[in-house]
Amino acid sequence: MKLNFVLIDYENVQPEAMSVLVEEHFNVIVFVGANQTKVTFDVASALQQLGDRAEYVKISGNGANALDFHIAFYIGQLASKHPDAFFHIVSKDTGFDPLIQHLKSKKILSGRSKSVADIPIVKAATSKTPNDRIAVVIADLQRRGSAKPRTVKTLTSTVHSIFLKQLSDHELSSILSALEKQGCITITNTKVSYSLPE
Repeated sequence: MKLNFVLIDYENVQPEAMSVLVEEHFNVIVFVGANQTKVTFDVASALQQLGDRAEYVKISGNGANALDFHIAFYIGQLASKHPDAFFHIVSKDTGFDPLIQHLKSKKILSGRSKSVADIPIVKAATSKTPNDRIAVVIADLQRRGSAKPRTVKTLTSTVHSIFLKQLSDHELSSILSALEKQGCITITNTKVSYSLPE
């Protein structure tokens, strides 16, 4: 399983549902503002369960984007040590989006979510109904832009990975069938073309 770093902008988001990050493939860093003096019990308890896979970073100094620069610095350091990891920034601050675009251009896997529950890998792991699963797959494919899988085999493998290889062959084929039925994909022989919703 790919290593996932979750970097939380605690000035901007006080996350809930942190317990979903206890899996071994998650490392969590909570960035706390210079003037913040408290974190919630739920956050502290969840991070304690992670042991050495979690840490707090209290930023030094104040400024308009002081915490954002700290997150960018840590991603740079971590990406040099773990080039295959995925970096999830949890923040409502759209100012991170240009950084994420730059990281992607350097082939560093990254994304921004407004909450822990919105992190794609978390959303996939917690989606149980067929409609939830299809929504997760469509969102993942939309994020891929022009890098979508072009064959049935690679699309199946991609969907399997999204759901942490927890789905049966029947569930995988059901998702592909539903995507085709909804007009999101067209399968011709072994090739796949897309018509995803906006």
